[in-house]
Amino acid sequence: MLKLFPSIKPYAMHRIKVDSLHELYVEECGNEKGLPVLFLHGGPGAGCEGYHRRFFDPNVYRIVLYDQRGAGQSTPHACLERNTTPHLTEDIEKIRELLGINRWVLFGGSWGSTLALVYAETHSDRVLGLILRGIFLCRPWEIHWFYQEGANRLFPDYWQDFIAPIPEHERHNLLAAYYRRLTGEDEIARMACAKAWSLWEGRTATLLPNKHVVDFFGSPHTALSLARIEAHYFVNRSFLETDQILRNAHRLSGIPGTIVHGRHDTVCPIQSAWELAQAWPEATLEIIRDAGHAAVEPGIINALVRATTKMADQLGPQVS
Repeated sequence: MLKLFPSIKPYAMHRIKVDSLHELYVEECGNEKGLPVLFLHGGPGAGCEGYHRRFFDPNVYRIVLYDQRGAGQSTPHACLERNTTPHLTEDIEKIRELLGINRWVLFGGSWGSTLALVYAETHSDRVLGLILRGIFLCRPWEIHWFYQEGANRLFPDYWQDFIAPIPEHERHNLLAAYYRRLTGEDEIARMACAKAWSLWEGRTATLLPNKHVVDFFGSPHTALSLARIEAHYFVNRSFLETDQILRNAHRLSGIPGTIVHGRHDTVCPIQSAWELAQAWPEATLEIIRDAGHAAVEPGIINALVRATTKMADQLGPQVS
């Protein structure tokens, strides 16, 4: 069973102004002359963690991580203005150009898989390969499953805490009810809803309970950006056209990929990973039988580290 590579620190950190409002935190780790890879975090709104650097051999990869608009160390925190999927897609291009990278590998899980796919379908000439986990295609049924009816039947105890901030007469549309409070003026209600929203995701993300995951999602800084930005995206259908990613999957032709998905993923059911694999023949789908959604689960780590090693061997040295 493969494990994460040893802890490393960035060799460079940047503050990149992508427009008059948003400034992104970007860092580079590993080998300055290595195979470029971009890590795309989940949410939207979750931000990066230190262990995210460790999926890649630092002797082989030039590892780029950044916090998307409103998340992590990017500013302004939890901001919804000018925060859409097209904005995030073009931010990736700005980062690539500013770092002087010609083509790179994209590595993303959950919402990070969504963003990686949208970017690859928009800028396929800039993508060497894709390594994706916990596929999320942002379709209405996926949102309904997790935030209205579906996952609640598997976690009725956690669900009670999720719906607690919402009056019973508004529970027929929990997404709308949460969005009103997360964007409202009542600071106490906003924070209470952010915590409940984020903990619902953190508690259900792993097959077995994981305190690190729950603590990360439950921290006020993460909870506020995650809940506000996710609700903002989901009420706006993630700023995507209907079935956009699958309809445009032909644009991934020629791009090698690995899809890693937990059999027991209740945040993002495996159906989307299966459908993506059918639409993208160059991708290999690896189903992890003893895992849920989170990247920290042993079987997921094993598959992702193996995938990054294989991708490096397959692509060989690349000049940034």
